[in-house]
Amino acid sequence: HVQLVESGGGSVQTGGSLRLSCVGFGRLYDTYCLGWFRQIPGKEREGVAFIESGVGGPTTYADSVKARFTTSRNNAKNTLYLQMNSLKPEDTATYYCAADHCNDYAPECFGYWGQGTQVTVS
Repeated sequence: HVQLVESGGGSVQTGGSLRLSCVGFGRLYDTYCLGWFRQIPGKEREGVAFIESGVGGPTTYADSVKARFTTSRNNAKNTLYLQMNSLKPEDTATYYCAADHCNDYAPECFGYWGQGTQVTVS
């Protein structure tokens, strides 16, 4: 089991940057696939970025954020990051980190979730 705690959300102008962090409390953190999702009211949760287990695990991004967002992990610190650059108003959402031993990136595969952090771009 792992508990996830996020930080780093906030309000930013179009074109600005934010970095989200997600600290995991629990054992075997480095064995988990980690992901970032976002959700706006009335819509389904959308996968944004994913990083596989281990050191330097492969990353996958939604087309809408490619070349703007970068996810990384520091297993020594049990921390997942999402660096968001060139932010757009359509990036406004609640962002969630997630973890599990997944073989796909559907939200249903992830059993551990952070509390969510709001990102607002205007």
